Amino acid sequence: IECDEIWAFVRAKNRNVPEKHRGEPGWGDIWTWVAHDPDTKLVSTWLVGQRDAACATAFLADLASRLRYRVQLTTDGHLPYLEAVERAFGSAVDFAQLVKFYGPDPAEDRKFSPPVVLAEEVRIIQGDPAPSKISTSGVERQNLTMRMGMRRFTRLTNGFSKKAENHAAAVALHYMYVNFARPHKSLANPYPRTPAMAAGISDHIWTLEEIAALLD
Repeated sequence: IECDEIWAFVRAKNRNVPEKHRGEPGWGDIWTWVAHDPDTKLVSTWLVGQRDAACATAFLADLASRLRYRVQLTTDGHLPYLEAVERAFGSAVDFAQLVKFYGPDPAEDRKFSPPVVLAEEVRIIQGDPAPSKISTSGVERQNLTMRMGMRRFTRLTNGFSKKAENHAAAVALHYMYVNFARPHKSLANPYPRTPAMAAGISDHIWTLEEIAALLD
């Protein structure tokens, strides 16, 4: 399982939040914590909140409750993961962190060039994780799917979320569709399958009508 946190904002970025709304819930940066299985492509769980220890603890506890077997877990170097993984799994996990160091691309000289990975460091935290599976590439690739599939995650636009509740609802709908209704190209053999089908928690490709029927 690979974990990551994806940034977005509600109403305004932290630095642009009006003084009278500073610290008020529903204003400023908001993060989506994601757990991704690179084998089945299933997003096992997610949590929309802040990038703090409380959300890390809740996120990992929920992930642990959904897993039947011992897993290998890879996260980035975000410090709250250390205690949160210990609380959620105890010793029943093989846990490593892949720490990436970012900086300006030395080959680019553009004002808006995104930072690039300059170096990586693998940290074995617990258990015996297989070195070949210490990766966050799968979950980072699904970050792109999020930003392409939900306009509110697209940078440098006016499509950002105006309410935290709507933001969380959009994320839930996105993952319901990605997990249950959209066949993944890498899972086409021996027949088209969704991540939920590959993980054994669904026996068919859901239709949009079925998803809509879940509403009260």
